[in-house]
Amino acid sequence: MTPAATRTRIKGTRLYIGGEPDFDGAGQGRRLRHWRPSSSGINAILSGSLTWLRARSRDLARKDPWAGNGIETYAANLVGTGIKPMSRAKDEAFREALQELWLDWTDESDADGLTDFYGQQRLAARSVIEAGEVLIRFRPRRSTDGLSVPLQIQVIEADHLPVEKTEPLPNGNQIICGVEFDTTGQRVAYWLYQKHPGEILTGNVSMIPVRVPASEVLHIFKPLRPGQVRGYPWLSSVILKIRDMLEYGDAEVVRKKFAAMFTAFITSQEADTAGLVGAADPETGTGGVMEPGTTQFLKPGEDIKFAEPADVGGSYEQFMRVNLRAIAVGIGVTYEQLTGDLTGVNFSSIRAGLNEFQRRCEAEQEQTLAFQLCRPIWARWMDEAVLAGALAAPGYAANPRPFRRVAWVAPGWRYVNPAQEEAADQAAIRGGTKSRRQVVSERGDDVERVDREIAADNARADKLGLVLDTDARKTSAAGLTQARPGGTVLPSPDVPDGQGGSR
Repeated sequence: MTPAATRTRIKGTRLYIGGEPDFDGAGQGRRLRHWRPSSSGINAILSGSLTWLRARSRDLARKDPWAGNGIETYAANLVGTGIKPMSRAKDEAFREALQELWLDWTDESDADGLTDFYGQQRLAARSVIEAGEVLIRFRPRRSTDGLSVPLQIQVIEADHLPVEKTEPLPNGNQIICGVEFDTTGQRVAYWLYQKHPGEILTGNVSMIPVRVPASEVLHIFKPLRPGQVRGYPWLSSVILKIRDMLEYGDAEVVRKKFAAMFTAFITSQEADTAGLVGAADPETGTGGVMEPGTTQFLKPGEDIKFAEPADVGGSYEQFMRVNLRAIAVGIGVTYEQLTGDLTGVNFSSIRAGLNEFQRRCEAEQEQTLAFQLCRPIWARWMDEAVLAGALAAPGYAANPRPFRRVAWVAPGWRYVNPAQEEAADQAAIRGGTKSRRQVVSERGDDVERVDREIAADNARADKLGLVLDTDARKTSAAGLTQARPGGTVLPSPDVPDGQGGSR
């Protein structure tokens, strides 16, 4: 027996003999004896909880302004105007043709015809945050449908995938929470309802799940534990707190409404209660309704008393702020983003908060949206484009990887202090710690496209004989004229002769 299990400890005037836990959190004493968390696997937990979590998260997103704003803020920052592909294929002509074809297809991608591909990205991102997961169906089309590439995609809610469907199959495969795995643990199929089980259905629609090969479905969610099969809402840890805050806010509004009502009560020897304003309903027996400005008669001897709930006083604002901060942490946004309250914010504090939030967004953009959504769609789209003859790629069938190489670039973050951050980028380029490509990519753009536009602007200015102080070929950052190819230096009109020159 270990010393920890045999040592004697005196607490107050009582003697305790026996073991103590090596970790306080593993104790079974008075403070922890009623804490019995589940040790079940994540899929066992979700099979009994996901439906409720999803429904309650959506309910709060509809009814609670803080929850709805937190979800929308996160989705807007994750996707913005779109996470866009920048082809890394070696052949420049192929890259240009590829990007042009992709641009044409993005307007045709939505099988429901409601938005473009980048709008579908945002819808998928919002669904992942609000419901925990979303499904994407590939919808191949006929060559006669008039699409630039005969393929569309459809965003469908995860309710189509029954979380309660878990069973072994005769061929050795097993279905876990609606997802079929083979004997090596690979996803091979999804069992989907043909229609949303909570939607209004018309006609004879079967609600028996249909097996759809995994090659035709993308399942987008944020995995938080190894072996996790389904995703759950990002609001899950604060659902109860948001609900309590919503009810508390309603109760406080009602209390203030009653406190603000002014009512006069009159006692008269001849008072007749029939038809009095606010009199009890003769059918239901319930009391009357008090309204602002009511003048109410009372019978002789009658009196009226009101409950006088204690005012929350100056603690109301602090109480709300503390709880809203907890809700913001649970969702993953900053307090300022959740509420729009910028009281007490300075440059340093807002930048520190946004830096941490941006780091989190970048991880989700790359590890969830780009990896699970964008890359598989890019590969499938390119397959269909080559097969349909819309894209010329000799040797693609033998080795498609060189053709598929791509970088997915999210929209750049807005500068908090443009002058400082722009200067920092320029210094990094000059110092060799960043390339122009990297800086332009961080702003969500393609350096090759930017270079082509700059070249076109310069050619147009030269053709028209324009000399602009923004043209670095001819004017320095200080507004001084640059040296010409022949070595002649022309001074700036505002600088004395002999003091002009290049940087």
